[in-house]
Amino acid sequence: MSTMQRRLLPAMGALAAFEAVARLGSFSEAARELSLTQSAVSKQMATLEGQFGIVLFERRGRGVVLTKEGAAYATTIREALAMIRAASLRAMSGKASQTLNLAILPTFGTRWLMPRIPSFITQHPEVTLNFATRIGHFDVAHDDFDTAIQIGSPEWPGMETTFLMHETVAPMASPAFLRDNPIAAPGDLARLPLLHLESRPEAWEHWFGSVGVEAPAMHGMRFEQFSIVTQACIAGVGIALLPQFLITSEIESGQLVVAFDHPVRSPRSYYLLSPHDRADLPPVVAFRHWLVAEVAAWSQEMQSIEKAEA
Repeated sequence: MSTMQRRLLPAMGALAAFEAVARLGSFSEAARELSLTQSAVSKQMATLEGQFGIVLFERRGRGVVLTKEGAAYATTIREALAMIRAASLRAMSGKASQTLNLAILPTFGTRWLMPRIPSFITQHPEVTLNFATRIGHFDVAHDDFDTAIQIGSPEWPGMETTFLMHETVAPMASPAFLRDNPIAAPGDLARLPLLHLESRPEAWEHWFGSVGVEAPAMHGMRFEQFSIVTQACIAGVGIALLPQFLITSEIESGQLVVAFDHPVRSPRSYYLLSPHDRADLPPVVAFRHWLVAEVAAWSQEMQSIEKAEA
């Protein structure tokens, strides 16, 4: 290894100390977290700065502040250390190839997926599932996920995509809200407070277009999470377009009712995504096959219920 190569590979202890100081803004706090002396942390930072030939911190009173170069380096090192920790954990478990890191949508995950997960565990006890929730678009591969359940269009660059299901939405509101704001025609909704999900910004415009009504200006409250907009509806804040299969408990309890009976298929659908270099990993393949089968069984069940109610 050349001298330059050695300079570009600092000691792991020094990098861990640097990340702690950068995050905490204090040598003493970093030393306490790492179970080291403040002197030891100071020496590691001096060694690191000498190795790079740059200043990483500015000393201010009892604390330190990252320089421009230090801040840029800290961002990258923090991500690199997180990846190393995750890889080390998988290696220590002895089951790295049988671990599935899965990103899920919060409400879809808790209400639709989780009740079915025991079936996957029974069929594949060799696979260890690690769950994380994500909202909106994110870099699946960069965040070290093997696969993710997302809602959107069919195009996902760099991903192998598996279609799961369409999403049908209907205007939902609380019974009290509808008593105070009776709706006789779809145009009546245009004068009422409409609630919006950030992940589906075009939802109301699409719905009004499906009933031949000019959409009102798309202003009003916006919500990041599905669960929060649902609670806002229950509280009588307004009307939201919600997929009924995710709010069955609220419908059965009478907390939410259909404001106008015109369900519409959303422009976006649910997909299972996997980076191309992970799509053929055994745990990913096992989960994909299981999930597709679960969706097919659920879809058939929903069709049977709709026929019985017709």
